[in-house]
Amino acid sequence: MQSCPEVGQQVLVRRRAFVVTEVIPQTLPLSSTPTPAKPTHLVKLSSIEDDGIGEEAEVIWEIEPGAEVRENSTLPEPTGFDDPKTLEAFLDAVRWGAVSQADDRILQSPFRSGIEIDEYQLDPVVRALTMPRVNLLIADDVGLGNTIEAGLVVQELILRHRVRSVLVV
Repeated sequence: MQSCPEVGQQVLVRRRAFVVTEVIPQTLPLSSTPTPAKPTHLVKLSSIEDDGIGEEAEVIWEIEPGAEVRENSTLPEPTGFDDPKTLEAFLDAVRWGAVSQADDRILQSPFRSGIEIDEYQLDPVVRALTMPRVNLLIADDVGLGNTIEAGLVVQELILRHRVRSVLVV
């Protein structure tokens, strides 16, 4: 077990990345038995993962299994060239991720859906992207593609990492 982290350090706890917001040392006196207990620290954490921003946790650092301080790291030393197909796939993934996050006017779901879409079916997607919290009621006549519209909204929000769960009724 590594030593107790300091405020501001990044740590890995329960396989999730956190930053330390507060460290509170033990205030109770250590026992006077022949093998005295080791001092413990209550560590308050705040999540830094995309899907957990704002989540907080509190752990007793010395007894938390698998807890570790993330040391400042440097770039790895290159040992050779990547396979061109692997590099191309990586660059595509970075490009697609960056486009969908940076520009609200560029939609990804119509190109990833694999179906033919009419222009009016994109209105709910555009509306959903402008809402801080997406609550939509899609109610048109039967056969106008309500399911397609709902699917496009859900897929776009998932691609932009803006939702964890969806309810379609």
